Amino acid sequence: MGKKVRKEVEPPPKDVFEPLLIESKAAATVVLMLDSPEEEVLAKACDAIYKFASKGDENKVTLLGLGTVERLYKLISHEDPIVRRNAMMVLGIMASNHDVKKLLRELDVTSSLLSHLVPEEDVVIHEFATLCLAHMAVEYTTKVQIFEQGGLEPLISLLSSPDPDVTKNSVECIYLLVQDFQSRAAVCELNVIPPLLDLLKSEYPVIQLLALKTLEVISKDRETRIILGENQGLDCLLKILETNEFNDLHVEALAVLGNCLEDVNTMQLIQQTGGLKKLLSFVGVSTVPDIQKNAVKAIAKAACDSENRKILNEEDVENCLINLLEIDDDGVKVAASQAISAMCENLASKRAFGLQGIPRLVQLLSSDDEEVKEASVIALANLTTASPSNASAVAEAEGIEPLVKTLNAERHGAIANAAAVLTNMAMQEPLRLCIQSHGVMSVLTEPLRSASSQVQSKAALMVAAFGCDASARSELRNAGGLGPLVELLHSKDKEVRRNACWAVMVCASDELTAVELCRLGALDILEEINLSTGRRNNFSEAALERLLDNNLSQKYSQMGYLSSSNVITDGFYDYGKVKPGVKLPSLEELSMQELTDRRAIIFINAKSQEDVLAVEEKPQHLSYEQTTLSPFPSRKSSREKVRKGKGKKEEEKMKEVEIMSEVQDEINLEDGQWQPPPDFMLMNYINDASKTILPLRTTREQVVALAQFVADKMGGAIERDKLHDFSWELHISEIEFELKSNIVPIGKVKKGTFYHRALLFKVMADRLGIGCSLVRGEYNRATAEDFQHGSKEDPGNYRPTGSWTAAVGAQPLLLQTSSTKVEMSEQHKARE
Repeated sequence: MGKKVRKEVEPPPKDVFEPLLIESKAAATVVLMLDSPEEEVLAKACDAIYKFASKGDENKVTLLGLGTVERLYKLISHEDPIVRRNAMMVLGIMASNHDVKKLLRELDVTSSLLSHLVPEEDVVIHEFATLCLAHMAVEYTTKVQIFEQGGLEPLISLLSSPDPDVTKNSVECIYLLVQDFQSRAAVCELNVIPPLLDLLKSEYPVIQLLALKTLEVISKDRETRIILGENQGLDCLLKILETNEFNDLHVEALAVLGNCLEDVNTMQLIQQTGGLKKLLSFVGVSTVPDIQKNAVKAIAKAACDSENRKILNEEDVENCLINLLEIDDDGVKVAASQAISAMCENLASKRAFGLQGIPRLVQLLSSDDEEVKEASVIALANLTTASPSNASAVAEAEGIEPLVKTLNAERHGAIANAAAVLTNMAMQEPLRLCIQSHGVMSVLTEPLRSASSQVQSKAALMVAAFGCDASARSELRNAGGLGPLVELLHSKDKEVRRNACWAVMVCASDELTAVELCRLGALDILEEINLSTGRRNNFSEAALERLLDNNLSQKYSQMGYLSSSNVITDGFYDYGKVKPGVKLPSLEELSMQELTDRRAIIFINAKSQEDVLAVEEKPQHLSYEQTTLSPFPSRKSSREKVRKGKGKKEEEKMKEVEIMSEVQDEINLEDGQWQPPPDFMLMNYINDASKTILPLRTTREQVVALAQFVADKMGGAIERDKLHDFSWELHISEIEFELKSNIVPIGKVKKGTFYHRALLFKVMADRLGIGCSLVRGEYNRATAEDFQHGSKEDPGNYRPTGSWTAAVGAQPLLLQTSSTKVEMSEQHKARE
């Protein structure tokens, strides 16, 4: 330690030990002197240790290891004032060490320290006791101890101490304590505001700074802000902002002011006194980024209240914020963007920002700073919400391309809000088409896979907005976006699940997408969702219905019902009844399967000859035998199977079949994907029926004629007692064997039973414009029903609450003209 300690005493009596002069350079020796019963030795030992500890943290650690802290703790309550003072000085500076603080907490020194904060105690003791408390108050447990032991009141009383060190340590300790909500509420009751405001006039900047920091924390509570206003605290803050020599305090003063401006009454008060205009002017002329940033943060806080937004709008805050977007500091740009986001809740402000603010915000989308990019796109999202004019302004500012690029940003907030802006713009068809031209649906596949629920929700909502266009659905499907969209249906987040259901409902508007969604499992998930009262929503039910309505093959196999609005189109096939959750194989997949003994799959493909034949000369009316092919990929072509005939007729037939096979091959090559074979006989049926049935006067006559037509094409009327001689099963098996496939075109069926006739009736009724539903029953039966209601005044169009029983009836089994009649639906439930 290097200090010599001399102990001089009066000459002792003869029976007293002579005085001993001790010199020591060892810290351990001096620490042992702390156990001395003599006040002078204790005082000088403490003085020597103080000087040693002041030289660095290593010396404090050395003293800690020698047991100094325990001895000092005993001495701070010594009877001798000098010993007590010197011991407190040592403890105060040693408390800056982490290990020392830990030991002090274990010794529970706070109660002893607080007991020395009384007015009659020496000012030096006040200084180092508060210093020790300030060091220890960094830890939460010590904050609790000080609060519970009533330490706030003596600390607040010391704020008016004439000694600046005592004031500094006391306010610092209070600042640390008020980080906890209990202390924050208690200091207001102890009237801490007036002494803190007085400290703002201190000649010591560190005291002013600590006072402002303390005010910033406690002014987060509304009660404190009221007291601050009552004590002219706003005037004090504005004076600091107006004084250039206090520029090092401007940031903290603005932080306090920002809290105060959250209250409408305070905002009105500061507006009436001209303080708000001064604040905005101060922001505009300042060249210090931190000051501008904090001033804008104060405005943003105030803008959280609707009344405050009106006041700020009256003071033309929009122009101030727009100008700050051009400041060459990223922090200021972020703060200004955030303030714009808050202010645009006011409609007048939203319009004002749209004129000049949007172009500048769009420019910020290209910033290299991700935080700037995120803040600007959030502002754009708020500005374009429910504002078509602002959405158009974004497009006019050439914002579409940078917004699409932002969908690949690093920050989740930037991605989600870019999707929100584009969704807002998509409400206008010209903008939506323009956005689509940038390949936005392909870009969306990654946001749909995001781990952020915010991004997932906005991305799904964007799919719903753009999926109304067939080209957009096709792009999303080809880019692999349907898979991650379907996965979002599993989300536990209510909003994500709802928006995903919405998107699936929109995307299921065409058959190709609906089939792909079913293949990916959307049908199963939606059924599961709709069974849950907690997870079901309006969109989940609508999505399921839309999905099935655009995948009629799946709907009919699963639900056994097609309504009159479910128009059967080319590509439909009746796979038979399946259980819920069972995915229907595609027609192409079924075409690859080997011939089995399961029920034949009846499919519909009534494409016109003009659509299929790519030859100049073709027969106008081919028989089905002339057009019979085996175009399935796993089978040999008809050309290889047709044996050479000896007659001219056979040669012509062979040429026609070869032509048809070549046409089918060309179609498959041109489309790049498998196509089902055309059913020319069905097309002939439709052409013939349209010529003979459509001219009929009433719907009743049309239905009767169509029923007779269907019955004639499928083997005619068969009485029930002759049914066993009909042999329709054998006929279907022969067709399957001939085609070497389980898939049978309905036009090929010449002997059809209930479900064949009901399906053919439904197909032709849909083509002829006759409203007809199709219901599957049990035991290979089905009913085609007409639900078009008329009136009793028009017997031809009158339909009672029952239905037209069309392709099949009760008696006789296969309908004849005479047995086509109006039946009650209860009497003719669908059977298969």
